[in-house]
Amino acid sequence: MAARTRRTTDADEREERDEARFLHRRPAPALRPLVAWYTGYREAGVPPATHRGLPSPYLTVIVTLDDPLVVAAHPDPRTPPGSYDTLVGGLHTGPALITHDGRQSGVQLALTPLGARALLGLPAGELSGLDLDGAEVLGRRAGELRERLLEAPGWDERFAVLDAILSRHARPTRAHPAEVARAWRRMLAAGGQVTVSGLAREAGWSTRHLNGRFREEIGLSPKEAARVVRFDRVRRLLQVHYQPGGAVASGRRLTLADAAAECGFYDQAHLAREFGALAGCSPSRWLAEEGGHGSELFRNVQAAPGDGSPDSVA
Repeated sequence: MAARTRRTTDADEREERDEARFLHRRPAPALRPLVAWYTGYREAGVPPATHRGLPSPYLTVIVTLDDPLVVAAHPDPRTPPGSYDTLVGGLHTGPALITHDGRQSGVQLALTPLGARALLGLPAGELSGLDLDGAEVLGRRAGELRERLLEAPGWDERFAVLDAILSRHARPTRAHPAEVARAWRRMLAAGGQVTVSGLAREAGWSTRHLNGRFREEIGLSPKEAARVVRFDRVRRLLQVHYQPGGAVASGRRLTLADAAAECGFYDQAHLAREFGALAGCSPSRWLAEEGGHGSELFRNVQAAPGDGSPDSVA
């Protein structure tokens, strides 16, 4: 895919120097059941780096503003490396590896799985484990969205563009079963500490039927989704309250064992195994990597606003 690069002007260079490296924003109220948050990011003049894109309870839409997004390895190893002006990614249970040469900027949207039909026109299950060129999913809207964002003079205007285009194209639907929506909300509220049998009992369904419908609408089985929700909670808790080298990132001191217990892991060894399976590395290695120079941007791009608790349970 050919990359389209915005012409650099003196104003662009001033913006790169003066603006925040990342900025979270809630979407317009009517969109919040569909999109948890927007993140704008810009980085320039830093050492080249590789970032792990970790599993989370949200689908991802990325629209670049300058250089393309370079994905060196996808969650599905059968997908070859590629570069993208726009990207749509489904829920997944393995990391993506994203590289940059010291310069990158764009906007990332965190889409709720139950909002996929309204915004993307298909259930989240059809995107499970996949990263796709935005045009394959959004058609001409992908190009329109990028053009409009490139024309916008600042972040406030870019976020307004997102609100306007998404609101215009959203097609709210009740195609997903209410039982799946309730099970998903229950799972998020519990931080993934639920049982499939308990969710099936609450829905009045068999576990087999719940598995099938849940995978179709969310993109993962209930068991896989619970693992991802639990993992997402613990890694965001560590981002807020723990940093490499023993430093405390907030007023609360948190050890790996504390985080494991709080988030429903059997023990620290269980947490380490889940990190290895879902992130491809140990918690301590991930903390060291994400805390290093040149990677703080990505850590904040993938982090949720506030304390990291789910913004939307839609």
